[in-house]
Amino acid sequence: MANNIVDHPPGNSVAEGNHDGDFGVSMEDLKNIMELRSSEAVTMIQEKFGDVQSICRRLKTSPIEGLSGNPVDLEKRHATFGKNLIPPKKAKTFLQLVWEALQDVTLIILEVAAIISLGLSFYHPPGGDGESCGQAAGGVEDEGEAQAGWIEGAAILFSVIIVVLVTAFNDWSKEKQFRGLQSRIEQEQKFTVIRKGQVIQIPVAEIVVGDIAQIKYGDLLPADGILIQGNDLKIDESSLTGESDHVRKSLEKDPMLLSGTHVMEGSGRMVVSAVGLNSQTGIIFTLLGASEHDEEKKVKKSKKRKPERCSDSPEKHLKIPIKDRALCLFSTGLFMSAMTVIILILYFVINTFLVQNLSWVAECTPIYIQYFVKFFIIGVTVLVVAVPEGLPLAVTISLAYSVKKMMKDNNLVRHLDACETMGNATAICSDKTGTLTMNRMTVVQAYIGDTHYKTVPEPEAIKPETLEMLVNSISINSAYTTKILPPEKEGGLPRHVGNKTECALLGLVLGLKRDYQPIRDEIPEEMLYKVYTFNSSRKSMSTVLKNADGGFRMYSKGASEIVLRKCSHILDAQGQPRVFKMKDRDEMVRKVIEPMACDGLRTICVAYRDFPAEAGEPNWDNENDILDNLTCIVVVGIEDPVRPEVPEAIAKCQRAGIDVRMVTGDNINTARAIATKCGILQPGEEFLCLEGKEFNQQIRNDKGEVEQERLDKVWPKLRVLARSSPTDKHTLVKGIIDSTVGETRQVVAVTGDGTNDGPALKKADVGFAMGIAGTDVAKEASDIILTDDNFTSIVKAVMWGRNVYDSISKFLQFQLTVNVVAVIVAFTGACITQDSPLKAVQMLWVNLIMDTLASLALATEPPTESLLLRRPYGRDKPLISRTMMKNILGHAVFQLIIIFTLLFAGEVLFDIDSGRNAPLHSPPSEHYTIVFNVFVMMQLFNEINARKIHGERNVFEGIYRNPIFCSVVLGTFALQIIIVQFGGKPFSCTALTIDQWLWCIFIGIGELLWGQVSLFPVKSDCVGGGGRCGGKKGLLRAAVMFPSQPLPWQLLLHMKAVSNKV
Repeated sequence: MANNIVDHPPGNSVAEGNHDGDFGVSMEDLKNIMELRSSEAVTMIQEKFGDVQSICRRLKTSPIEGLSGNPVDLEKRHATFGKNLIPPKKAKTFLQLVWEALQDVTLIILEVAAIISLGLSFYHPPGGDGESCGQAAGGVEDEGEAQAGWIEGAAILFSVIIVVLVTAFNDWSKEKQFRGLQSRIEQEQKFTVIRKGQVIQIPVAEIVVGDIAQIKYGDLLPADGILIQGNDLKIDESSLTGESDHVRKSLEKDPMLLSGTHVMEGSGRMVVSAVGLNSQTGIIFTLLGASEHDEEKKVKKSKKRKPERCSDSPEKHLKIPIKDRALCLFSTGLFMSAMTVIILILYFVINTFLVQNLSWVAECTPIYIQYFVKFFIIGVTVLVVAVPEGLPLAVTISLAYSVKKMMKDNNLVRHLDACETMGNATAICSDKTGTLTMNRMTVVQAYIGDTHYKTVPEPEAIKPETLEMLVNSISINSAYTTKILPPEKEGGLPRHVGNKTECALLGLVLGLKRDYQPIRDEIPEEMLYKVYTFNSSRKSMSTVLKNADGGFRMYSKGASEIVLRKCSHILDAQGQPRVFKMKDRDEMVRKVIEPMACDGLRTICVAYRDFPAEAGEPNWDNENDILDNLTCIVVVGIEDPVRPEVPEAIAKCQRAGIDVRMVTGDNINTARAIATKCGILQPGEEFLCLEGKEFNQQIRNDKGEVEQERLDKVWPKLRVLARSSPTDKHTLVKGIIDSTVGETRQVVAVTGDGTNDGPALKKADVGFAMGIAGTDVAKEASDIILTDDNFTSIVKAVMWGRNVYDSISKFLQFQLTVNVVAVIVAFTGACITQDSPLKAVQMLWVNLIMDTLASLALATEPPTESLLLRRPYGRDKPLISRTMMKNILGHAVFQLIIIFTLLFAGEVLFDIDSGRNAPLHSPPSEHYTIVFNVFVMMQLFNEINARKIHGERNVFEGIYRNPIFCSVVLGTFALQIIIVQFGGKPFSCTALTIDQWLWCIFIGIGELLWGQVSLFPVKSDCVGGGGRCGGKKGLLRAAVMFPSQPLPWQLLLHMKAVSNKV
């Protein structure tokens, strides 16, 4: 028998209370069976159990009605066979994250320097005085101040602890968010099982051994199982076995179904035999866990290897994580800090031992060493501010914030980098059904009995024989999981469950005053002799029944052009078959199918074929002969209305410089009509609409190979690709991505719902899977899942992606300004005055402002519609635009002029004592406190300037929409007041007067005024076309050696360990 079914006793063999005894099969027995394949497994089942039915009895389940769903029974199955959960890798504890944060090189250097400083401050050698040690010890007259020398070392250590705790907390909250996202994705996964005779969907985690699971095309199997009944079932087991060929499953040859494998064709039912860690996937996970310790050792060894050299090649950028890329900046900071230390030591040695002509005496050694430690700490402070350590944090916060908000916009992000990449998308290849249309299909026209009905005909208008044939064909030749259920609310629309096209046909049956369910009850799925399930190559579905006389009847349905080509007869007005010639078919295409398609209708042909008993049983594997000589019953036109919000969404995409293409399996006339309604095609525009066949003729050479040069002539103008196969979609996507035509490389987003869309979704820069209509395979291959299957959600993803890109650019504009100013001030001040105007603890506070707090403030800006008014940047756009570069350098110059004016003339301007050339352990000065305060005030107000990166004048626009930003700015200001007024010796500050504070704030406000003055026009930043915007002559590379490379991957790979395949 061609259809694979197992005999079963009538009724449900589940006994509600009969679960006290042990199951008739152990977990080990089931595990041993699942390790076998093909004929070995069949032989083992026959020898040990007899058949699959016997296994079902031992597991106390019914192949027809499944489990009873009794909580006591389910709990017992959990206890005996385990739960369908694979425990996630244990999360790092907070202490482990603290330890990792402590591994930072700059923090280690600071810790060592602080500990040495702290130790020396407690050592007071006898006889060491100011006279014998020269001017180096001069000014240490206040014994209390000298005794308080430990405070600076202690303050640095305390600051390091704060930085470490903040870093560890950020890592902990980041990992918690990502685990929550993973948990959300797992909860979304449901699977179809039969319990109490009802077909229900339950979370994958609730599946137990003994459940009867219904499997169908596109499913990702959540547990191991043994086939009970199958229709044309083919499985992709490459994820477990590595074999790329699809494996045909049947009761006679290979009934073993493994978790983690994909159903590529067909449908069926299986009894679940192993779950969780006992399934084949679980066993592999267990082995991976066992080898994890060895792997960690390897990782630790690999960490000892020499870090990769800083490189400007794009290929390197894709492979080196952010912390290695930061070596480029780190090396610059290291050079500056080393120069600072060398100059300070040389100046000290020359001044003390040559100018003052002193000799080194033992009593002065601790004092000299304290000076050397102080110089070393100054050098480290230069290093601390030279590296934008907050960059990974800004990326993380911006992405985590966006991912959380995108969930509310029906975008479930699986891969974090897709979030940003979507902001640079230049092309979207979208499906039609369900994405651009409502996916609520209704039959509105029909050609039946030689008559074209513009509305659904009354049942009386159709011959009873024809009506009977039509109702039987639709009821039987469709997935039995497809149903039309009553509306949830009174007055609502009926609920469509399952395949939407089949729902439309079932709706036609109901519209003809008939019911499909009694027919299905009379002919249950087990009685179907053979099923040719729908796939992208067949574009049709056929079901075979065995007649009482030994003959067979086959019902078929599918795309009208394809099925009509296989029809040799058609039912006439009397319900009798008449010959259907090629000219008749051409006439029907011209008079019926094309007018329907031009109205935007999908056309489906329903047909049948009888195989007489005397001809014997056909060879069911010879599809070409089987699916031929059909008799057409009806051609229907199915309407799937365009979503009302889609035309506006597509118009937004077009304004934003994104080309939208429709890739569909529908008739070209239908596709063209829908594309026109959506706004993809505009009147008067010379865009191409091609069918898959014509598309392949234009892009392939005589050998059938795709040529990029030919493809480059087609895709720029292509807007609709109809009657396309998944291979065509993949070819188009790959061709657009690989193309070098135009000013910039294309960034392509693709939507898909079918199993065979997987390659295109994988190839695309961003793959969108349908959350409702999408198969598990498509979701697995995607980067983002559209939980509402709506195109408008893609537009929201574009907006969020651009917002992520801009948020990180804002943060960079702010932080690199602080970096440039702080490094130059610390270096120049140290070389001229032998002391850094900004102390180590103050630098750590500034670092905290520009790292954690600024990244929190600038990376959480909500998106606005204005983001869609510019064209995408494309692949080659540097992260730092010319406008941003001008802002960074312009504000840096302004701040340096102010700081150096205060440093060298501040005592005159404010009528206070000078803080320059202060001796060791001298008390904090008003002079250097004002310098520090003005520096922080300018950063605070420049943070407001940094909110705009495209030359906008109104930097306050929308500031109240971001309470996080307002809170950070006000909070930082309040903390600065506390530090200055009450920080004292630990922060090297002394309390300022009201007048001094007002002057500091006034100078800080000058940043806002300077921001307005500096908004002179610059050469275009290539916002319109994406281009290379400065190319290899990027100003920033010359200024601070920041790589002028685009954001994708370069900044995000550092999160791979946490976010990989969330």
